Amino acid sequence: MSEVVTPAVTRRTAGILADGVFKVLLAAVYIAGAAPLGRLLGAPAWLLVASGVALLIGGGIEIAYTRSRSLRTYTRLMVAYDSGWVLTALAGLLMAWRGNGAGGETWIGYQAAAPVVFAALLFAATPAQPASDTRTESRGH
Repeated sequence: MSEVVTPAVTRRTAGILADGVFKVLLAAVYIAGAAPLGRLLGAPAWLLVASGVALLIGGGIEIAYTRSRSLRTYTRLMVAYDSGWVLTALAGLLMAWRGNGAGGETWIGYQAAAPVVFAALLFAATPAQPASDTRTESRGH
């Protein structure tokens, strides 16, 4: 009898999946609530919709490539993406605190561009090398 062995889901893999799912859920919120969120954040509704679409694409690709790209590649891309997100959020807050109305646009604009760049880099990344064959062969009948 042949046995199909699926690689175990590690914490890092679960984290990657969670990150992708979060992006997809955030995309749904941005698209569904574009008008009220736009007023709250000081960004046009179209930018929230564009950001939602970008997050949907980025999150979907992130989920789809979880098993075919190396964890190292994912980790590097996620650190870069999240670092940019934090820096842009801080810049947006600083702008808003100083009375500049472009703080929300800056933050949402980053979220419209960065997921697409993330997805493109992930798509272009070299596929992960298959792990050593962990399947066990049946030695008896």
